[in-house]
Amino acid sequence: MEQRKVLLAGGNLLQAHTWKGLLETSGIEVDLKGEALIGGVGGLPIEMQTVELWVANNQLVAAQTLLDALDIEQPQWQCVQCHEINEGSFELCWQCSSPKSEMHNE
Repeated sequence: MEQRKVLLAGGNLLQAHTWKGLLETSGIEVDLKGEALIGGVGGLPIEMQTVELWVANNQLVAAQTLLDALDIEQPQWQCVQCHEINEGSFELCWQCSSPKSEMHNE
């Protein structure tokens, strides 16, 4: 059986599924462990509530590189329609749902 290692461990199930999807679309096989225990929040010790992403040893560096790329800060942008300031990771304006374009960059 292929050796696997923990890539990430944490308690945010939504974020874990987001990262899992990103990695899998990049060809990295991911196991999500601890998902069933999240329902016990409040009744289980905190160390038992952890969600973990596991990857094969030979894919660990590639997986970490992909996740590290998510931490690169993107500049904020201003919506042309409503002039609201949006975080760089937003593709749509949070206020009016106008799509981001090159003209939006601040």
